[in-house]
Amino acid sequence: MTDFRSVLVLGASGFIGQAVCRRLLADGHAVHGVARDIARAGTSLPQADWRRADIARLTRPEDWRELLDGIDTVVNCAGALQDGARDNVTAVQQDAMTALYMVAEAQGVRLIVQISARTDMGRGESAFLATKRAADEALAASPIASVILRPSLVVGRNAHGGTALIRGLAAFPLVTPIAHAGSPVQTVALADVAAAVSDALSGDIAPGSDLELAHPQTMTLGDLVARHRAWLGLPPALVIRVPALLVGLTARIADWLGRLGWRSPLRSTALSIMADGVTAKEPAERAFASLDETLRDNPAGAHDLWAARLWLLKFPLLATLSVFWLATGIIALINHNDSLAHLVAAGFTPRTATNILVATVALDFALGLGVAIERIARVALMAMIAVSLAYLAGGTALAPRLWIDPLGPYLKVLPQILLACAGLAILRER
Repeated sequence: MTDFRSVLVLGASGFIGQAVCRRLLADGHAVHGVARDIARAGTSLPQADWRRADIARLTRPEDWRELLDGIDTVVNCAGALQDGARDNVTAVQQDAMTALYMVAEAQGVRLIVQISARTDMGRGESAFLATKRAADEALAASPIASVILRPSLVVGRNAHGGTALIRGLAAFPLVTPIAHAGSPVQTVALADVAAAVSDALSGDIAPGSDLELAHPQTMTLGDLVARHRAWLGLPPALVIRVPALLVGLTARIADWLGRLGWRSPLRSTALSIMADGVTAKEPAERAFASLDETLRDNPAGAHDLWAARLWLLKFPLLATLSVFWLATGIIALINHNDSLAHLVAAGFTPRTATNILVATVALDFALGLGVAIERIARVALMAMIAVSLAYLAGGTALAPRLWIDPLGPYLKVLPQILLACAGLAILRER
């Protein structure tokens, strides 16, 4: 008989966390999800009780007491791949977890289930895997009953991070650009990860277990991408091996974007892990769905192909908007005499024209820089649309003839507005 529990799920709004929450809710457990943005999380999964917290700030035992009130089981799905504007790997994966273990027993927690990773390979000295390893060791040494689960590459109906990258590569037109195509990969279905958590809560996986979750089939990264391409309904494509120099440059750019809040799966940590492969040393003796079975049970539609290709276009689209608005400001400064002349001709005094020019250039720069910063990108995109519409309205009132100007200064604004709308549509990560 199922022992219904009050479960606190850390990282509940994430790729794995959401699947775990849904499975535990279906099992009849009372699920309390922890997320930084509980408004969005609550919309996605209203059946759970949502509690707002930034795990990176819960680094002292006393920080956990209120969250653990009435909780008897904790499932840790939280993690951070690499330090950035939104993430502190050591704080999330090691410091906060150590503080949790210190206070959990006194708060009445009976079991902790930890979603970890294989940390015993040569790549284990990265901050991501080193902190995972330290947290696992601290949990195993604590008096709390625990189960540690180490999934390989998780594949599910939705896509995020590495799985989104795989689908994006699979959807690339005509060819398949890929680095580390020969790296070994084992997969595990997202549903099987959630099922393992469920079994840990029911006792079917005994406390003290440390299990690797992976289907036994090993394939290359190139094979993995090819199977996703077939799943998307696309014909086989010529594989182009990306040079190591370009891979390194891409990783540096992605790392820099991480400082602006963007969590790209092309950051150096992710590429380093993929170079070594994602496999299990000793997979648990459980029934796991193969990749082919997982893809078969989740048939792709046209919307999956759109999502994969839009994922590829997301950063080029945002970069284009950023460059466009910055360039607009720069050009207005370089040609300030012409800009002032247009304003004076429209009836403004020279002083007022100068003030308008300075204000509009500053606004162009602010929007161009704002869309590059993840935390304020949504606001910047909405402001771009509003400013563009205001420009068209004001311009139409002052100089309507420019609608039929051969250079189309007004008409060219319309595609830019649609581009900003597209950016808003694909901005959300998950």
